Amino acid sequence: MQTRITELFGIEHPIIQGGMHMVGYAELAAAVSNAGGLGIITGLTQGTPENLAREIARCREMTDMPFGVNLTFLPAVTPPDYPGFIEAIIDGGVKIVETAGNNPAKWLPLLKEAGVKVIHKCTSVRHSLKAEAIGCDAVSVDGFECGGHPGEDDVPNWILLPRAAEELSIPFVASGGMANGRQLVAALAMGAEGINVGTRFVATKDAPVHENVKQAILDASELDTRLIMRPLRNTERVLINAGVQRLLETERALGARITFDDIAAEVAGVYPRIMKDGDMDAGGWSCGMVVGLIHDIPTVEELIDRIMAEADEIIQQRFGRPSASAPKRLVETA
Repeated sequence: MQTRITELFGIEHPIIQGGMHMVGYAELAAAVSNAGGLGIITGLTQGTPENLAREIARCREMTDMPFGVNLTFLPAVTPPDYPGFIEAIIDGGVKIVETAGNNPAKWLPLLKEAGVKVIHKCTSVRHSLKAEAIGCDAVSVDGFECGGHPGEDDVPNWILLPRAAEELSIPFVASGGMANGRQLVAALAMGAEGINVGTRFVATKDAPVHENVKQAILDASELDTRLIMRPLRNTERVLINAGVQRLLETERALGARITFDDIAAEVAGVYPRIMKDGDMDAGGWSCGMVVGLIHDIPTVEELIDRIMAEADEIIQQRFGRPSASAPKRLVETA
């Protein structure tokens, strides 16, 4: 299946593995790329530019297919060493970067000069248009269903994707709630050129996370995520657990008076305890409503092959010929 996204990134299938904290290591990125998608190493997860350089080199030992690096630009009193991370990306020969968070305009000249293609993650049409205006090559349009930070507009993909198709000239992929071939076909029908997959890739044999994380996803339904940090306008969709329940109780009790310090115990530094140690009640970790569609733990290759086979079957069986109810003039020109 060829789309503008497969052509832009030189990949076989229009499936991108989104950047995920303490998940996007070389093992998962290489597995996705080897299966024909676009694997992504999460830059800030590596901690330092030197570690990122080593992770890029490790990924190159596992695959000779294209892969990218996610770089999330965060507001901070002491920001990460972004120049160092970008230098590691360029020196490592990586030609695809997924940016997220703040506007990446400051860093685009360096990346563009090195021939790097940039796809920026956006949660609204207006942000997507801004990404297009500053020179991003593509955008990942993130609907309200997504795990992690869905923005503050609360627009789901059924509306957000066709709105993006109305406005954008650059290619975009559908992000948030993506797990199967049905959704790939639906995303294509709504104007996307592929899908960005996050939570579904966590529940694979290749994901380098604790087995308790994968089992928690299997045990969950689409009703088991919660939105935290809404009063702080830093909304995050997470999987419900005891730590998240404590956090929500604190939010309800303090209301508009809440500060980050009041909930820090349930969000700051909890990822290693969850992803590495398997402490599933430590606090909030990004997880999408798509858990309701996850029923097994395949390899990445099995998952991507399944998605593409299902998509191809749907396209052939349902769209291989004009609808019987289509106007005669459309049938004649099909």
